[in-house]
Amino acid sequence: MDAVEELPEPLAVAVAEFARHLESERDRSEHTVRAYLGDVSGLLTHLARHGRTEVRQLDLAVLRSWLASLSTRGRSRATLARRASAARTFTAWAHRTGRLDQDVGAALASPKARRALPDVLREGEAATLLDAAADDAGAGEPVDLRDHALLELLYASGIRVGELVGLDVDDLDAGRRVVRVLGKGRKERTVPYGAPAADALDRWLRVGRPQLVKPAAGPALFVGVRGGRLDQRAARSVVHKRLRAVPGAPDVGPHGLRHTAATHLLEGGADLRSVQELLGHASLGTTQIYTHVSVDRLRKAYKQAHPRA
Repeated sequence: MDAVEELPEPLAVAVAEFARHLESERDRSEHTVRAYLGDVSGLLTHLARHGRTEVRQLDLAVLRSWLASLSTRGRSRATLARRASAARTFTAWAHRTGRLDQDVGAALASPKARRALPDVLREGEAATLLDAAADDAGAGEPVDLRDHALLELLYASGIRVGELVGLDVDDLDAGRRVVRVLGKGRKERTVPYGAPAADALDRWLRVGRPQLVKPAAGPALFVGVRGGRLDQRAARSVVHKRLRAVPGAPDVGPHGLRHTAATHLLEGGADLRSVQELLGHASLGTTQIYTHVSVDRLRKAYKQAHPRA
């Protein structure tokens, strides 16, 4: 992370008020707020180095020189794009609240980040992962039952790991085989899951969870070995550990299972809008990357198999 100097008081106050705006008015996550504040603090540090101590002195030339300085220090296109986006969010807020006469960030261009295609499991690799988890769960050990249910639900639903660990028992509707998910921006959606996930969840709830759960877990669907709500780090560890046992599989983690679920849905004939709704994407453009994954895999298969490729 770039060094951020102590800001002059007017700029420091602006950063603090911007933080309150992100937390209370835009309901951004703690991680997002921290990233925005780091970027905006870097911008305002750059402004102060130019001898300017108030937000109203921020202009397009300063914004451009800030990005240029980051570029000369070898920052990636993705980093530059993210920081330009944070700057635009800040200047729009500053303009609305009267701190800037005009939204100078609206004219700020930034390089588009190259979007890498996510690694995904092949259908056979996903089946191997889940079959192995099912075999381990056969003995009825509570942690193995939990891991099996966790993996089945991640692959079946494509939900984020943060959404997974936030689930409560009553978020499941076993009769309809759907789960109520609270996603980004506190937007709620209903996501279906299949019979294998339903069976694994049923065994976890009947046999495994009662052996692990402690009062501190409350209604948490998934609990850790100490009986409290399972956290994201522990859930990630489960996925990484299980994937290491699958020959040839990429170590994709929970988000890779989300990518995998989306890719397999599209390859199986699901339409893009349905996948968008299932994943909880605000923009269809975000979902479209999975069509690129499918085409990329098709192209590789064609090159390997076709005699005139």
